[in-house]
Amino acid sequence: MSGNLSLRPAASRDAGAISDVFLAAWDDALSEIPKVHTDDQVRAWIRDVVIPDTNVWVAEIGDEVVGFFSLDGESLEQMYVHPDHQGIEVGTALLERARQLSPTRLQLYTFARNEGARRFYERHGFKAIAFGQDNEENEPDVLYEWTA
Repeated sequence: MSGNLSLRPAASRDAGAISDVFLAAWDDALSEIPKVHTDDQVRAWIRDVVIPDTNVWVAEIGDEVVGFFSLDGESLEQMYVHPDHQGIEVGTALLERARQLSPTRLQLYTFARNEGARRFYERHGFKAIAFGQDNEENEPDVLYEWTA
């Protein structure tokens, strides 16, 4: 892990930075999947739903938010790392913290065509347990599970 990487619980003031990470990561890894929400709608959702209703943690390098996750019980609802900071263990650090918060089991969905995310989760012990298409984008997805 990068020496100056730190993790902390998100605060409402982080909504803009978290939105920036989400949108940049989506545009980088998921550009072929049509967006069903405008950037402004995504920002409002993160500010009004994700931060207040789930356990959100951010990864920072210095004072810059470079990644985040949103956890709801045993469900890893969102986890994104800014494309400029991928490959330097930010995602691994976030995932380790999520496992500390949910130490027996985690589940998450990812799009089937998001091969980078699928490789990442499989490398970290997640197993694909279901395949479907239960999302707003109407894209094939994969349900992954990790158990201690």
